[in-house]
Amino acid sequence: MPSLKDLKNRINSVKSTRKITKAMQMVAAAKLRRAQEAAEAARPYAERMAAVVNGLAASVAGSESAPRLLAGTGADQVHLLVVMTAERGLCGGFNSSIVKLARVHANALLKQGKTVKIITVGKKGREQLRRDLGDHLIAHVDLTEVKRVGYADARGITDDLLARFDAGEFDVATIFYNRFQSVISQIPTAQQVVPAVVPEVDESAAGGASLYEYEPSEEAILEDLLPRSVATQIFAALLENGASEQGARMSAMDNATRNAGDMIDRLTIVYNRSRQAAITKELIEIISGAEAL
Repeated sequence: MPSLKDLKNRINSVKSTRKITKAMQMVAAAKLRRAQEAAEAARPYAERMAAVVNGLAASVAGSESAPRLLAGTGADQVHLLVVMTAERGLCGGFNSSIVKLARVHANALLKQGKTVKIITVGKKGREQLRRDLGDHLIAHVDLTEVKRVGYADARGITDDLLARFDAGEFDVATIFYNRFQSVISQIPTAQQVVPAVVPEVDESAAGGASLYEYEPSEEAILEDLLPRSVATQIFAALLENGASEQGARMSAMDNATRNAGDMIDRLTIVYNRSRQAAITKELIEIISGAEAL
């Protein structure tokens, strides 16, 4: 049975922890609003960019003059996984859900005899993947000093990705991140960015669509547009991750604050009972001593 002093110290310790978790919850709530607005503002642009690229790609898909980012290398042997996580923890299962999806994807490819290479964006993802897939890690992007993710950060990741593709280091690239849905819901997402995925076009619907002539050609436009499309997808993923991280941290810190409050209540009850028992024992000793006289 802990002493009254030990119980008192523990109660004070949990109260201090509750102050920290409450402060972190409020900070996450303030950051969440800006991050959510940025992510939601980027979605229409990313969706429109994808629609334009898909419209152009559908007309040149399969042709010999199609850009390499669209046609691919012609092989499916080497896969590059870009795993985007947070630089910090204390955000519930945010990091683990992304890493779990990437790990399942990587293990499935390895079972098929494919070669897997991994680039991590964010320290937490690298720490988790290093345990069982450390031999497949080839690079890491450190965003610790970045206070607010911008397009330049996404462009830097894209340039490295495209340089590796031009050098023939991989055939297929897939990014992994959490898509923000709400404060309590973030969806782990895997999205192929290289080569570009062209959705199947309904020929009956396409027959009634207007035909356009492009100047320069569709191939020339795609040569310039596809790298921007990859950068846009990566930038949108970083923004979705930012909002998801703050939402997950806000929810986790709220749960931690409530749990700390429940623990303080339980410890206070134990402290009061112990204190009452000690007082009763002292009274009994005083009364017994008085009766002995």
